[in-house]
Amino acid sequence: MNGPLAGLRILDLTTVQMGPWCTRIVADLGADVIKVEAPEGDSSRYGANARNRGMSGGFQHNASGKRSIVLDLKKPEARDAILRLAARADAFVSNIRPAPLERLGLGYEAVRKANPAIVYLGMVGYGSGGRYAGRPAYDDLIQAASAIPMLLQRSTGEPRFIPMAAIDRIVGTAAANALLAGLLAKARTGVGQKIEVPMFETMVQFVMCEHMQGATFDPPTSPPGYARTLSRSRRPYATQDGYLAVLPYNDGQWRRFFEAVGKGHIFKEDPRFADIAARTTNIDALYDMIADELKTRPTAEWQTILHEADIPNMVPHTLETLLEDPHLQDRGFFQFREHPSEGRIRTMREPSTWSETPPPSDQFAPRLGQHTGEVLAEAGYSEAEIDDMIDKQIAFPERRG
Repeated sequence: MNGPLAGLRILDLTTVQMGPWCTRIVADLGADVIKVEAPEGDSSRYGANARNRGMSGGFQHNASGKRSIVLDLKKPEARDAILRLAARADAFVSNIRPAPLERLGLGYEAVRKANPAIVYLGMVGYGSGGRYAGRPAYDDLIQAASAIPMLLQRSTGEPRFIPMAAIDRIVGTAAANALLAGLLAKARTGVGQKIEVPMFETMVQFVMCEHMQGATFDPPTSPPGYARTLSRSRRPYATQDGYLAVLPYNDGQWRRFFEAVGKGHIFKEDPRFADIAARTTNIDALYDMIADELKTRPTAEWQTILHEADIPNMVPHTLETLLEDPHLQDRGFFQFREHPSEGRIRTMREPSTWSETPPPSDQFAPRLGQHTGEVLAEAGYSEAEIDDMIDKQIAFPERRG
């Protein structure tokens, strides 16, 4: 193992999207992540478009660099195995709801008894102590709870969900940050702790940092909502032959934009556009003006003009064209590699670069139970004990075919 987190061991009892994204982040950085799966495996293994059952494309991108161990946690011996693994781990990470986790005998107190210095991180839908605590939660539900569909209604006319598992990724990233902070505190003090990362509260903070606006003050100076991002005119603009995203933002960029389109006098003379406060108040008129201008020329011509004026702009990608983006090609971001069982696959490299401790770049997602025997042996089980657990269907090795 190499990378900045080499030497750290994470016991991972997460499933589906949010939790696996959290632990994929630390696996990408070199931590040894032991993914504990039920006999049927993580449900995300079975998405569409797989070459082989249990190795969907989505799973491969969430589980890269992890080791898979299969245990039937309904059996006491499997619970004992988890505690033996926890005794040798730096952190225990789960997105199982607290009540079922307690019933399995894997609540914080039980795990802390096995390892007093453990960093025990739980991802939940709603934080403990509130009336929603214990409810099931998924990405779409938390989008709804944190006002995202109704924000889209204000800007598009119809309440909709963001067309990706954005909440799972955002909260999973927040959980990874909390996990790393807990591990840093442990390294400094030797003391472990329990950390709870709730989806709902995390997303309310994420949304309302931008949209609190005048509701920040008591009494409020305006209703909540950031006018610029809620404008119905905020969108990629149609050109003569396509679309272009354009975003002048500061005074200098707006001045250069108006000069580039031959209307420099507007910036100087029209008080609606004199500064950021005035532009935000009149954002629809401003964006409509850009839209009218962009219709007059082809995309490539606009890009030349805007690049010369140093105005931020970008041609919108489709999912298909994103795979061919020239900057990502320069960076070697998408890479074709030979998976031991799945053949030629397209992977994504860790986006960050490191001068001294580069993260590992050759990791694959594990097959179900691929590392069961290996990890149990590391926990001190003998070969005979492992065979006995397999015979009794407590532990499951990789199954072929």
